[in-house]
Amino acid sequence: MQGPPDIQSKSLSAQIYAQLKYQLMAARLQPGDRLKIRDMAQSLGTSETPVREALLQLVRDGALEMKPGYYIRVRRLTLREYLELREIRLLLEPHAALKALPNVDDAFIAELEQIHETLIRAELEKDYPTALLANYEFHFSVYRRSEMPQLIDILERLWVQIGPLLNFLYPFGHPSYDGPHQHLNVIAALRNRDADALADAFRDDLIEGGRSFLKYLESIEPEKQP
Repeated sequence: MQGPPDIQSKSLSAQIYAQLKYQLMAARLQPGDRLKIRDMAQSLGTSETPVREALLQLVRDGALEMKPGYYIRVRRLTLREYLELREIRLLLEPHAALKALPNVDDAFIAELEQIHETLIRAELEKDYPTALLANYEFHFSVYRRSEMPQLIDILERLWVQIGPLLNFLYPFGHPSYDGPHQHLNVIAALRNRDADALADAFRDDLIEGGRSFLKYLESIEPEKQP
């Protein structure tokens, strides 16, 4: 899998921002996790200023929230916010996939198959962190082939908000499908260069794959959400 993006050429605060953004998108953090500026600065061997700048940028992105006394934590999405993000993703992610289609070759499809196999194996072993990382890598491997950096930036801003919620929800019911896994439908559509099937597969992945998540969110009281 690709792992975090190359960040060596960025400023220190931008490097920390990129690292944290990757952790959020790849579901390495959970809603409510507290991020302590001093502790993070010590672990990174830097001053508090670049850490604070990175965290405040993620607050502006909607991924984190600041509480009184500079208490920063991963933000808790409500059911309504989850549904709004899903609606936006249903519009943008199939579009990114369609733009990626002309830039896909057989070698890339083989890489996607390996990522999907990693995801399925991790789910069977209940290794949810690995499964979530593989899911992130599967989606963004396709989206980045669109060669549309502004669109990717928008999608990343959505995923930094949704990633922690997926991390919380996955053990309660990871994605299930009525037929073949939608990732397999994505791979088949890419191989056949079938634009309509590709867009449908990404939309169905969001709807079917998130069905168990939505059901669980609807079953809990707002104050009990993560």
